[in-house]
This record gives sequence, structure tokens and C-alpha cells, in this order.
Amino acid sequence: MKNLIYIFLGVVFGIAMYKAVVASWFRIYEMFNFQSFHRYGFIATALLIGAVGLRLLKRYETKDIDGEKIVIQPKERSITRYLVGGILFGLGWALVGGCPGPIFVLLGAGVWSILIVIVFSLLGTYAYGLLKDNLPL
Repeated sequence: MKNLIYIFLGVVFGIAMYKAVVASWFRIYEMFNFQSFHRYGFIATALLIGAVGLRLLKRYETKDIDGEKIVIQPKERSITRYLVGGILFGLGWALVGGCPGPIFVLLGAGVWSILIVIVFSLLGTYAYGLLKDNLPL
């Protein structure tokens, strides 16, 4: 039953993204050409909500779905990792016209060609999981 709540929230979030035209390739194109604030505003709102949510999780020692305390470990700081990861993510975003959230929204909207992007996103994530311990970053 708990999982149904998360599925419902994901569907509502996807509908909100679709209705806010966040999954639109044209909006992403406008963003990369600095022609519109629409997408930057959505990203800034998501960042603000995420930061507040993270602070609340830490302050109130929230528990996960299994009832265990959520422990947020600090990440290893490395400029090289963030530069390489950010460049690859940005290139993929610019070439595909969407980051991981909107690609699933586009699939839900019936843009079937996005399945190619989803398959290769999953393959890339799997490859990273296999190689991450051997990467020099």
C-alpha cells in the first residue's frame, strides 16, 4: 500500500511537469539559448524545495519507508568528478533535449521515440555501476 502512494505522487509530479511544459524540447532549447527564464525558474524552484526538504530530513531525523532512520552521508569532494559528470550530463541533456525526469514524462505523454533515450540511459547507468570503482576520478 505504501508503494501505491509513491506511484501516485510520481504520476502527479509527471502530470505537473507535463502541464508546466517542462518536458518540452522547445523549452529546453530556449533555455540553452538563454531566450527564456521558464526552465531556469523551474530548476530554481526544485533546488529550493530540495534544499528545504533535505534540511527538514536532517533536523527531524526522518525515517524511510521501512521505518529506519535516514542517514545522509557527506559526499567525497572532487572538482574533477563534478566537472566531468556535469559536462557529460549537460551534453546528454542538450543532445537529447531532456534530463532523466522529463524523459519519463515524455514517455507517459506518448512520445515513443524517447524509448531509445531511456534504453541508453539505463545502459549507461548500468555501465557506470560496473566501472565506477575503476574510474580514475
